[in-house]
Amino acid sequence: MIEAVLSIGGIGLLAAVTLGVAARKFAVEVDPRELALLETLSGANCGACGYPGCSAYAKAVAEGKAEPSLCTPGGQSTLEKIAHIMGVAAVGAAPQVAVVLCQGDNLRAAAKYRYLGVVDCVAAQRIADGPKICPGGCLGLGTCARVCPFGAIEMTSEGLAVISREKCTGCRKCVGACPRQVIAMTPLDATVHVLCNSHDKGAAVRKYCQVGCIACMICKKTVPEAYVIEDFLAKVVYEHYQESGAAVEKCPTKCIRDFVDGYPEGSRFAPPVVPVKRQEAV
Repeated sequence: MIEAVLSIGGIGLLAAVTLGVAARKFAVEVDPRELALLETLSGANCGACGYPGCSAYAKAVAEGKAEPSLCTPGGQSTLEKIAHIMGVAAVGAAPQVAVVLCQGDNLRAAAKYRYLGVVDCVAAQRIADGPKICPGGCLGLGTCARVCPFGAIEMTSEGLAVISREKCTGCRKCVGACPRQVIAMTPLDATVHVLCNSHDKGAAVRKYCQVGCIACMICKKTVPEAYVIEDFLAKVVYEHYQESGAAVEKCPTKCIRDFVDGYPEGSRFAPPVVPVKRQEAV
C-alpha cells in the first residue's frame, strides 16, 4: 500500500517538474506594453482599426506594425493613453460618423417584388438585385443594425435604417455589412448630406422614388463650391460643408437633409445635438 502511494506521488512529482521545465522552455514572452494597450482599448472588438479585435490591434501597435491612432470608438482620451504607453505624440484622427444615404422607405420608394425570404439585406440583394427598384436604396432589412456593436442604428417602421449621430463611434462595421454601399463615413461636423445613392437619370428616379436625387443642378447652382454632380448624383463637398445648408430648402425632392433639423421621418431617435461632443473614454 505504501509502495503504491509513493509510486503515485513520484509520478505526480515527476509530472510537475516536467510541466515546470516545459513551461519555462516554451514560454512566450508578452510585451508589457501590449497588455497595457489591451486594458486601455475600448474593448468593443469592432474592427474599426482594421484588425479582427482589440487583442490583435494591441499586439500590432506594440510591435510597431500599426498606427496608435486607429481606435476611433475610444475617443481622444483613449488615443492619448495609447500614445503615452508607446511614448509617442498623440495624434487623433478627424472624427467621423456613418450616414445612411437614403430616405426611400417603403412609403417613398417603389418595390419591384415582395420579398418573403430571410430577413437579411445580403440575402435579399442576391435575388434579382434586391426587391427595390432603386439600385442603390436601403433595403430596410436591418443587417446593418444587427452588426452595430453600439446600438447606433434603428430601423423605422417603414423599413429605413437611421444612424444616431450621438451613438455612432465611426467603427465602420455597418459600412462593410451593407451590400448596396448605402452607408458612408462623413465628417462628424458636417450636418448636411444628400441622402440618395442612385446614379440613375432624373426621369428614372422620379418613377420609383419620391425623395431621390434627380441631378437637377439646383444645389450646385445655389452653392457651387459646396456641391458636385457625379454620374447623375449630387454630393456634398465636405471641405465646404459650412455653406452647403443654403441649398437644403431649394432641393425640389428634399433629398438634401440638414441633421440639425432632425433625423429622417419615422426615426425614434431623439433630435440630434449638433455638433456632437462624444463622451471621452474613461
